[in-house]
Amino acid sequence: MKSRRSSPGGTTSRRCTVSSACTALVIAISLESPIVIAANEHPAASSAGDVKPLTLESKIHLGDVQGRIDHLAFDSTRRRLYVAELGNNTVGILDLKTGRVIRTVPGFNQPQGIAYEPSTDAIYVANGGDGSVGVFAAADFTAQGRIALGEDADNVRVDRAAQRVYVGYGDGALAVIDPATRKKIADIPLKGHPESFQLDDAGARIFVNVPDAGEIAVVGSDVPRQIARWPTASLRANYPMALDKARSEVITIFRRPARLERFQVLTGRMLAGTDVCADSDDVFVDPVRRRLYVICGEGFVDTFDTSGEEYTRVGRLQTSGGSRTGLYIPEIDRLLVAIRASGKGPASVWILRPNP
Repeated sequence: MKSRRSSPGGTTSRRCTVSSACTALVIAISLESPIVIAANEHPAASSAGDVKPLTLESKIHLGDVQGRIDHLAFDSTRRRLYVAELGNNTVGILDLKTGRVIRTVPGFNQPQGIAYEPSTDAIYVANGGDGSVGVFAAADFTAQGRIALGEDADNVRVDRAAQRVYVGYGDGALAVIDPATRKKIADIPLKGHPESFQLDDAGARIFVNVPDAGEIAVVGSDVPRQIARWPTASLRANYPMALDKARSEVITIFRRPARLERFQVLTGRMLAGTDVCADSDDVFVDPVRRRLYVICGEGFVDTFDTSGEEYTRVGRLQTSGGSRTGLYIPEIDRLLVAIRASGKGPASVWILRPNP
């Protein structure tokens, strides 16, 4: 792995290859200084021509991790990344300062959702296999509690202002957890299993993808109950979701067909949409560049320009088949993509640098 620029204090070795030491060097420099360090690997660009909104900067190999990788979480205090390694029944803990795996923790049951809760400095891990949520101390990952929800515990979201943790689970509910007591204090019923969901800034509403019901549910978090439904008509399998707060839009990605659709926050009115890569499970808004990143199991990351009335795809970066989750981290201005093990290489996290 070669660096394209030298740091203010000297030059990075041109002989640096894809070794763990080189990966650590690249990560440490890129996260702690403004100098751009690029990998010498450039996945194929899209039909958008020479436009490359994302550059593969480095990779962190996860070790002997097999099967599907689900969601990721970030601890900004320690600069650690947590990886729900669903098919391996493990959680990977990565140090982004050094670009190394700290631990691979076994003993989970299909970990799916994962989140960092700052008020109690804890990590929440939702297990799809037994429907439980494990709570762990972020400092050393010691177990602090277990909350039994029933079945298929999935996505996890944290309301920092209200100090609440939400977990989608079962045939249709959001569990509301008090992090101070580590207990479930309420259930919000839904008409089907919740996939991705997002909280608005005020914390008064939660927007929930409910694909089995063919709708986006709007939940009042202070009530708590469903207060509105937005039918998705002929569009099916709405899994990923993001909020574009500047445009007051809910963005949902459908798998059947592979479409990006936008909904007006206040009314639920469907706005202009566009085709996307297939089998997506994560989507993220980059508010600074006015872009949208869609991560797809088809083996691509699609980038859209969101500055106009309609979204325009400006790049397509090739990843690998089945790699459909990731995390955009504004604090370090990087898009991370979870790459599952295949005949082409081991499981890893790709670190992508957004370009101006």
